[in-house]
Amino acid sequence: MMKFTKPNFIFLVGGIIIYVVDIGVDFWVVSKYFCQRQYSWSILILCFRGFSSLITQIFSYEWFKNDWEGTDTGKLKWIFLVHLFQCGIFIRYWFALKYGCQAAFKQNSGGDASETDPSNFIQKQAIDVVTDINMLRVFKTFLETTPQLFVQIYILMEHGKNNFDQYAAIIMSFCGISFSTVDYQTSLRKSLPDKDEFHVLPKLVYLFYKLLTITSWILSFSLITLLSVRSSVTLLVFLWICGFIWTLKQHTAFCKSKKMEYLYRSVVGIILIFTFFNIKGRKTKVYISIYYATHTVVTLGILFAYIFWKPPIIKEIHFTIVSILTVLSLVLGIIFLVLYYRWFHPTAYCRPQACSDETDGETEQRERAKPGRFQNFIMQ
Repeated sequence: MMKFTKPNFIFLVGGIIIYVVDIGVDFWVVSKYFCQRQYSWSILILCFRGFSSLITQIFSYEWFKNDWEGTDTGKLKWIFLVHLFQCGIFIRYWFALKYGCQAAFKQNSGGDASETDPSNFIQKQAIDVVTDINMLRVFKTFLETTPQLFVQIYILMEHGKNNFDQYAAIIMSFCGISFSTVDYQTSLRKSLPDKDEFHVLPKLVYLFYKLLTITSWILSFSLITLLSVRSSVTLLVFLWICGFIWTLKQHTAFCKSKKMEYLYRSVVGIILIFTFFNIKGRKTKVYISIYYATHTVVTLGILFAYIFWKPPIIKEIHFTIVSILTVLSLVLGIIFLVLYYRWFHPTAYCRPQACSDETDGETEQRERAKPGRFQNFIMQ
């Protein structure tokens, strides 16, 4: 089992700071729009925030119920009350800081010990609680941050105003996407057995792959929204339906209840609108090729549609710049994707261990070890 290190703790603190600042920036932008009497944008941003918070609180509370099954019901009532007021994530951050500090600064256990070894208990607790947070942040990223980024870029392209608050919101959105994607992949490596450490170079390649492909897709959607809002909404709904149906066909088993499983599949359908995820941990060469080939065709189709119709809402020079950025980010994103999956992706998942290298006690401990929730989560 990998260890929770001091750099991991620093990233955890940084994630908390960005989370709090992101909330402040959201309400600041909303207040600015209200003052400018742009009520529709304010309501839309608040809807993204509210919907994301509701979904993450539901999953967070369900995970607390699953993890604390058989414990005092009084604790669960307090946990429910905190989640009802949309503050459940802060409880998880408190546990993360508590166990993370102990694991990073006070534990010196060996890395080869079993997860059930008492000396590694704090390490496992720290990794598990941070993993849960990063899972929730992935939900938040694609339910709130990415749609907000799309809205902010659309407003910027439509009105052409250089407002500081808009740039601040865009920067915070990119920071949120960056931290959540990298932290998610780091947690994946730590939580699943026999994964290699996620070093700096793979992190950068993975980060650029995600950011560039998502940026290209958001710019494309901004263009089609300027062309026709109805067409944009129709395309989004169609892509969500395709993602949801594909998720159904994968027969995911992430949640204990059927209702939560369908909610999970619905959320994954939204995530698949913006980026690719392998929800079953299988080989993805065919799926990911189809996914990004479709993105490329749709992106080029949107650009050609703009060239054909030439809507007056956007200046030609602006369209040229956006088109170059869209194509360039898509090409570079796919290049980084190929680099990541060719040289940095952990292709060996749960490598078999030689039985002769384990004592009977170690074998029993491995069999009794409870599998982490992350093994049922979307695995890339």
